[in-house]
Amino acid sequence: MAIGTAFCVVAVLAVVGLASTGRISGHPRARGTGDPSRGYHLVDPAEGDRIAASLLGAAPAAPPAEPALPVPTASSTEVEPLPVSDPLEASTIEATPAIGALLHAGDGGDPEHFCTATVVQSPNRNLVVTAAHCVYGDAFTTDLAFAPGYHDGVMPYGVWVPSRIDVDPRWVTDRDPAYDVAFLQVRRPGTDERIETVTGAEHLDFGSSPSRPARLVGYPDDANEPIGCQNTTAAYSETQLRFDCAGFPAGTSGGPMLTDIDPANGRGTVIGVIGGYQEGGDDLTSYSSYFGPDIATLYERASTAETSPSA
Repeated sequence: MAIGTAFCVVAVLAVVGLASTGRISGHPRARGTGDPSRGYHLVDPAEGDRIAASLLGAAPAAPPAEPALPVPTASSTEVEPLPVSDPLEASTIEATPAIGALLHAGDGGDPEHFCTATVVQSPNRNLVVTAAHCVYGDAFTTDLAFAPGYHDGVMPYGVWVPSRIDVDPRWVTDRDPAYDVAFLQVRRPGTDERIETVTGAEHLDFGSSPSRPARLVGYPDDANEPIGCQNTTAAYSETQLRFDCAGFPAGTSGGPMLTDIDPANGRGTVIGVIGGYQEGGDDLTSYSSYFGPDIATLYERASTAETSPSA
């Protein structure tokens, strides 16, 4: 998410251009196989293991693991519309298990977070969603891991690395803001755990009304706790949602727009992620690619694909 002309950046990235392009160049190429013309990349397992070990070795010790959350189920509790934040400005909120930070190992191996991602329900129970510009610039991103529930440098639910990254091919060819969404299949090195059984997962909704009461969440790259704000989303164009609230800086790219948050289990429904127009927005407004049929197709491909070159 951009503030002014700044966008989601990390120490190893060089930002080129102004907020109208938000282009990121000089990013290391990912190791592994895949077909960028079809919009997917298979991450080298050895690279993922190395990244996870580096991040865990530099992170503060996590407290005893919390019990695994049950698989999300429907609640009989009536979901009330979210009240609008007053003032309309992002503020620090408590970290939740299914939302976390995307990290890389910075200089000296210390974890640095640069975008936000969310665990979402899928058949394989191993999927997270973020913005495409967080994982594909001139090539697919390397040196990448996901820490759900991240706060104060602690990774309470461990470090998860991508085994497969999916974006729409139209993002690859011309960075079309209508397709600024990415799905990552993730794994926890050394285990056969599925992330959804550890953190729970948010629902996804495709083709919904563009006007929904929602909570926007993200991790600023200069803070160790998430921020949030509540307002009603609106259509900016046929392919874009807008969310008016000040104070979402660099690092919040990929953060979810959550609606229908259930008071019984704290879970909601993702209807967008910070990205799209201007690759996120400006000081006052955030954007998201609209979750319509094309994003639904991307989800179906990403959630069922095998992590093999034939996928």
